[in-house]
Amino acid sequence: MAHGRYARLRVAAMLALLGLYYLLPWITVGGQPLVLLDLPHRRFHVFGLTLMPQDLYLLAWLLVIAALTLFLFTALAGRLWCGYACPQTVWTEAFLWMERLVEGERHARLKLDAAPWGAHKILRRGGRHLLWAAFSLLTGLTFVAYFVPARELFPAFLTGTVGGWALFWSLFYGFATWGNAGFLREQVCKYMCPYARFQSSMFDRHTLLIAYDGKRGEPRKSLARKAAAGTQSRGACVDCSLCVQVCPTGIDIRQGLQYECIACAACIDACDNVMDSVGQPRGLIRYTSSAREEGLATKLLRPRTIAYGLLWLLLCGGFVAMVALRSPLQLDVMRDRHSLYRQLPDGRVENLYTVKLANASADAHRFRIEVRDRQGRVYEADAGEITLAPGELRSLVLPVRAAERPAEAVTTLLFTASAIDAPRLRREREARFLSGAQP
Repeated sequence: MAHGRYARLRVAAMLALLGLYYLLPWITVGGQPLVLLDLPHRRFHVFGLTLMPQDLYLLAWLLVIAALTLFLFTALAGRLWCGYACPQTVWTEAFLWMERLVEGERHARLKLDAAPWGAHKILRRGGRHLLWAAFSLLTGLTFVAYFVPARELFPAFLTGTVGGWALFWSLFYGFATWGNAGFLREQVCKYMCPYARFQSSMFDRHTLLIAYDGKRGEPRKSLARKAAAGTQSRGACVDCSLCVQVCPTGIDIRQGLQYECIACAACIDACDNVMDSVGQPRGLIRYTSSAREEGLATKLLRPRTIAYGLLWLLLCGGFVAMVALRSPLQLDVMRDRHSLYRQLPDGRVENLYTVKLANASADAHRFRIEVRDRQGRVYEADAGEITLAPGELRSLVLPVRAAERPAEAVTTLLFTASAIDAPRLRREREARFLSGAQP
C-alpha cells in the first residue's frame, strides 16, 4: 500500500462517502426521512421535497445534471471520479482496509497464500470473510433502507420479521458488494465499466491526468547499476517498479496514459517516497496535462469546459426554478370513459370523474373541490371535505351534475382544489362535460 498525501485524500473521501451512505437513511426532518423512495405509496422524499409520480421529471432532470457534472469534471480533471468517488473504488478501499487489518500488509498476505492450510490460515481467512460478510450485509440493508424506513427495516431484520422482498434485495445487494469489492475489484474497472471506454472523448490536451516525466526519468537504472556505472549520466527513475506494484489495475504508468488508469495517484505517492529516500525532487510521476508536458500553460477555461459549465449552470438554474414554482398540491381529473353521461330522473345530466388529489407539502391540510364552467356557473360535485396527511395521495370517484341541461353538447369545466386552512394552496384542472345536447 502506498502512503502519502493522495492516499490520505482517498481515505478521507472514502470515510466521507461511506458515512453519507450509511447515515442518510437514519436522518429525519419533520418526522420524514431525509431520503426515502417509498415505492408502495408512490412517494419520494428527497432532502425535504416530497415528489409524486407526476414529479418524476425532476428526478430525471437531476440524473441529467449528475451526468453533465461527470462530463465537466472529466474534461477538467480526468478520472478523479474513478479514483476517489466511484462506489467501486470506495467499497474496494474499505475491503482492502479490512483485509490488511486481518491478514497484514502485502508481504504478509503473500506469505499466508503460500502457507499450507492450518488453524492459523483458516482463522485469518475466515476472519477476513466474516468481516467482509458483515460489512456487505450492512451495505445491503442500508441500500434497502432507502426504500423502506431504516427505523422499521433494521428492527424487523434483527427480530426475523422482515418482509420477503426486503430480505431478498438486502442479501442480493450485499452479495453483489462482497463479490465486486472483495473479489472482482479492479477487474470491474478494466473490463466491465463503460466509463473507461468513452472517457477519452472528453479528454483534450489540457485535461488533468497522471503522467511519468520521461525526460527526467530516462534512461532508468537501479541504484546498484547506477553506482557501478560511475559518473555515467542516468535518469531519475531507479526502476524500483513500486509504481506498478501499488497500482490497483496493474499498469505501468511509465508506458504512458492507459485507459485502465483510474487516477487514484497511488503511483505518485509511491514514487514520491522513493524520490525522498534517494534525495531527488518529487514529481517524477505527477498530475499534469499534455499541454504542460509540451511546455505550454494548462487552460481551465476553454471551449469544451465553458460549454459544459454553461449548460450545467442552465440545468441547475432550471431545476431550482421548477422546484420553486412547483405546487405542493397535485390534482388530476379524468372523465369516466365507460359512459358518456347519465340523465337523472329529474332531468339533470351527470358525468363521472376520477379525481386524484395529492398533498406534497410537509403539513396536513383540509381540501374542498369546486366545479364551474367558463361562464362561472357552478356544477354540483359531492366531494365534501377531504383531509390529506403530508405526502398522501387519494383517488376518488366524483359525480358532477349540471343544475340544468347545458345547451352545448360538450362543456369545458374547471375543477378547483383548494386548502381550507391555506387558501394559497390551490390547483386547477380542466375536463370535458358531455350532456348529449345538440349544438
